[in-house]
Amino acid sequence: MRDKYGLIALAWVLVALLTSVPTSLHAEPYELSKNDVMEPKNISSDSISLFGIKLGDSEAKALDMLVNEKISGIKAEQEATFIFLIDQRKPTGPMAGVRVQDGKVDLIFVNNRFAHKTRGIFRNVLNSESPEDIRKLLGKEEYGDENVMGAVMAYDKQGFQVNYLGKDINIEFSLPR
Repeated sequence: MRDKYGLIALAWVLVALLTSVPTSLHAEPYELSKNDVMEPKNISSDSISLFGIKLGDSEAKALDMLVNEKISGIKAEQEATFIFLIDQRKPTGPMAGVRVQDGKVDLIFVNNRFAHKTRGIFRNVLNSESPEDIRKLLGKEEYGDENVMGAVMAYDKQGFQVNYLGKDINIEFSLPR
């Protein structure tokens, strides 16, 4: 009988330990168009969503949420493996979108045309004036390449890459490596 109560007590201790892990170890949910996540350490691509679509979601869900659901001010187009989101006010090209491969969303991207709809730290990244400004926001990249044309800044452990080319900034989210 005492062993039974000992196991129950041990189970409660384990539950208490597991639920008291600091939240900084876990990425916060980050809907790019809604949440104001500002701490770069709390960002992981597996918690990023674009109008409800996350990495790993099915092609059917992506089509339903991005194409069939009407998103105010946005026109959606499917082209090959991509679903592009285009600003109806300035339809100069995609401002965000997803790539679908093998029936699953494997890439989410946003660029500076999407900055007005983005919330949180990535709004600031998309409005940055230089690679150094981006580093001040996100921290030093794991690796990258910078030259007179621009910069590629990889944050693979968090699952995203920033491409900076003057006024054109693109952020690509894929599963963390």
